[in-house]
Amino acid sequence: MLALFLFGLNLFVLAVGFARTDRKLTGVAPDPASLREPDAGWPPVTLQLPLFNEALVASRLIDVCAALDYPRDLLEIQVLDDSTDETSRIVAERVAHWRKQGVDIMHVHRTDRSGFKAGALQNGLNIARGELIAIFDADFTPKRDFLRRMIPSFSDQKIGLVQARWTHQNADRSLLTRLQAFGLDAHFAVEQRVRNVLGYFMNFNGTAGIWRRQCIEDAGGWQADTLTEDLDLSYRAQLRGWKFVYRPDVTAPAELPEDMNAFRAQQFRWTKGAAQTARKMLPQLWRSGERLAVKLEGTFHLTAHMAYPFVILIVLLHVPLMWIKHQGNGPGEVYFAALGIGLLGFAGFALSQLFAQRELYPDWPIRMRLFPVFMAASMAMSISNGRGIVEALIGRKSAFVRTPKNNVSASGAVSARYRDATVPIIAWIELAIAVYSVGGLVVAIALREWAALPFQLLFVVGFALVSVFSIRQITL
Repeated sequence: MLALFLFGLNLFVLAVGFARTDRKLTGVAPDPASLREPDAGWPPVTLQLPLFNEALVASRLIDVCAALDYPRDLLEIQVLDDSTDETSRIVAERVAHWRKQGVDIMHVHRTDRSGFKAGALQNGLNIARGELIAIFDADFTPKRDFLRRMIPSFSDQKIGLVQARWTHQNADRSLLTRLQAFGLDAHFAVEQRVRNVLGYFMNFNGTAGIWRRQCIEDAGGWQADTLTEDLDLSYRAQLRGWKFVYRPDVTAPAELPEDMNAFRAQQFRWTKGAAQTARKMLPQLWRSGERLAVKLEGTFHLTAHMAYPFVILIVLLHVPLMWIKHQGNGPGEVYFAALGIGLLGFAGFALSQLFAQRELYPDWPIRMRLFPVFMAASMAMSISNGRGIVEALIGRKSAFVRTPKNNVSASGAVSARYRDATVPIIAWIELAIAVYSVGGLVVAIALREWAALPFQLLFVVGFALVSVFSIRQITL
């Protein structure tokens, strides 16, 4: 509970920082049509599009990027294709089409996939001609003026990265996608913004951002020893003195995972990769000359996912300690007194979500009704994500498992091409804990431990929900 309190306290500090720095601009909103026209003084840009078996979205991505509003003699597109299926044929056809239209676009096809995404990006960087490197994952559809809006932020030569905000193409498809969007909104609307404004370290989100090539090379290039090559490079670059800029006003639509297996795999990769990066970068961060506030916030940033093992302990021990308390033995009274401290931490989670929803959506009071469900589902991810933390801490290596993209919209159908319809062992473990939590709820009611009911109910709802998501994917 103390660990959760500390992580929640950090979010509370960020939320307060958001409230203190959030100022509405006065005057007339700028007209997008009044953007400065690119001229010969603008830098050459290389677009890198890393792909691995993305047959459903490859054409759309290439077509959107080829249509970006930027001088053709200053724009190079690299389709970094590690695919082993028909994606390579689709890419070759679209690349040939756009080359005939005068677009400088190349198809870089690797067959060994060494280093996974980091390896593909580094391989492309070695032959890129751009001073700036823009990166888009396969499911992103940047707007035509993306480069024109972002590149002026590089006016300072010490700016190494400019990151845009993600939006969601399919947020309203299901409860699962709404919960994902809810969580990502807090990261982009509050965490990224506040860290950047207050001078803390922020991170490249792996896509929808533009790097200065010199920054990547100065920081040691793309490295594949973690599953979050983006977070790793971000900290190495900022420790070298490079500055980052976050542009919440520039958005890039993306696709959220549509089924539980895809979402679980994505979260596992993010969680394990962040823990690997923490092992790698925290010693360097604390040996650096950065101010104490940057070191503390960076520590919370890199270790945020490590809350999951503590959640597992709370879920498993809540009912036994409730029983011990009822018997008048053990640390039961102490534990339930500590619950009060833990609940204070939840204020940070709630406040950050509240500010994010209020910032992004006019109907934020309605959207905030989803918060209890979001918290419950987040707790239920502790089994899968906790495994990622353990594997990272013991140094176990694993492959980079890409998140399947389906090219769906709010009303489109979900393709089964890349969907894993199996129910993994970990889903049955989650179901078992859901049953265990229901039993604990019955015990709490029988013992009249009313103060323990809200927590126990969160466990029941969360684990039941992820179990339903897992079983439902069989029928999709």
